[in-house]
Amino acid sequence: MATVSALSPSELRFIRAARVAHLATAGRNSQPHVIPICFVFDGKHFYSPIDEKPKRTTPAKLKRVRNLQENAQAAMVIDRYSEDWKKLAYVLIHGGAKILYSGAAHVRAVRRLRRKYPQYRQMEIHTRPMIQIRPLRWTFWGNP
Repeated sequence: MATVSALSPSELRFIRAARVAHLATAGRNSQPHVIPICFVFDGKHFYSPIDEKPKRTTPAKLKRVRNLQENAQAAMVIDRYSEDWKKLAYVLIHGGAKILYSGAAHVRAVRRLRRKYPQYRQMEIHTRPMIQIRPLRWTFWGNP
């Protein structure tokens, strides 16, 4: 486990270079729910938008949003797979999460997301909910 301040330069590069993570949430019933997400990390928090890709329901009714409203604990996995198993690596992050609808952190996250993912430059993510995760525990495996 590591604190944010204890992350090595290679661990930070590994996190920031990743294009996708997997977010795990669970509601009151403790039933796990895992989905792939786009994200950014500002050194203190992870952010993932509820973007405009096709969804079957409204943002408020999405399982991850409902779960986080019932249980603010979340986990994320950022991993690297390679056929050369000496290059395998992952980081498992446990933390507290909340949904942001506006505010300075939301605005900064939108800017970072649009820099990282050109697709977001054409989306209205500035008007949509944003998941914020505050890491509490980190577990690295392999060589990031």
